[in-house]
Amino acid sequence: MLKDKKIVLGITGSIAAYKSAILTRLLVKSGAEVQIISTDAANEFITPLTLSTLSKKPVLSSFQKDETGEWNNHVELGLWADLILIAPASANTIAKCAHGICDNLLIATYLSAKCPVAFAPAMDLDMYQHQSTKDNLDKLKSYGNIIFESASGELASGLSGQGRMQEPEDLLIALEKFFNKDQKFKGKKVLITAGPTYEAIDPVRFIGNHSSGKMGYAIASAFKNAGAEVTLITGPTNIDKPIGLANIIEVTSAEEMHAAADKYFSKTDIAVLSAAVADYKAATQATEKIKKTDDSNEMMLKLVKTPDIAKSLGAKKKAHQQIIGFALETENEESNAKKKLQNKNFDLIVLNSLRNEKSAFGYDTNQVKIFDKNGLKYESALLPKSEIAQIILEQITQE
Repeated sequence: MLKDKKIVLGITGSIAAYKSAILTRLLVKSGAEVQIISTDAANEFITPLTLSTLSKKPVLSSFQKDETGEWNNHVELGLWADLILIAPASANTIAKCAHGICDNLLIATYLSAKCPVAFAPAMDLDMYQHQSTKDNLDKLKSYGNIIFESASGELASGLSGQGRMQEPEDLLIALEKFFNKDQKFKGKKVLITAGPTYEAIDPVRFIGNHSSGKMGYAIASAFKNAGAEVTLITGPTNIDKPIGLANIIEVTSAEEMHAAADKYFSKTDIAVLSAAVADYKAATQATEKIKKTDDSNEMMLKLVKTPDIAKSLGAKKKAHQQIIGFALETENEESNAKKKLQNKNFDLIVLNSLRNEKSAFGYDTNQVKIFDKNGLKYESALLPKSEIAQIILEQITQE
């Protein structure tokens, strides 16, 4: 069922818009909260009065609310929704979404969406088979959107072939499968470490690294969207915190991260240790800024090891728990990652390489190899970190 799911239903100019009334009724009956955005062309096929009666919400069509002069905030709509479903999706709307041509409220909401977006195309056979439409659908897929391929049958033009929007009952089943799959970690407690640690030398300087936290945050968001109860322990970052996480613990040093991880680990089902923890810290921290002296070109800094968070948690791991570690290597990459997997009692290890262009620290993309105790389990292409996060989740579910 779709109980309490928030769905934006986008309706565009197609004869199949009449099916949207049935689809709206099915969604509401399944427990979903439905907000309809209808284009001007769609209003020619089915009236907003019919749709607002079925959805129990006013139908939105323009940026300005009727008579009040208030703004229909497309950004808020994009954040509110658990899913945007555009059904029917006309060739015109598909082309505009594929190329970012924003001339109505529906496309503005699509471009602002932070949730999955699905398209149910509906058009005539020749339009559906045209290479430009195929290219636009491929482009939407490449952005991570879901395409519910058109069904075959008799079309409004009298032709027979592919182009019919899927029946509302079939779309409902597809949505239920999507959300059930999306909740595969429901009931699981997940601990994630992310970002760097900073080890103070004095009140001004520190030992750190270039970790941005982007990979760990993407993993945290993926687990949250999959229904898990997520605790995120994060070092200092300059990026926005993941939306919707109830338990975010901000730390600075390795010792602080170790204390927080140790506190929550006993109640954790899955721990993903993606933080880039500093291996060493200053043996003593100066209470005042260390001044440069004129009589020497050198300064000796004694370093001592920081707590080994991964090894500490690995030693405590129970049979029902899984630990996924990360390794960033510059030489003997695979052998070093495998040693770390064994030595720290990981179930999986994700290997990053600084040799891969546009991967690892600072980038929005990453390229990884995932190992288990039997060897290489998965090797990815260069992908957005959000997609790498999904791949990591898929590998965990197969454990």
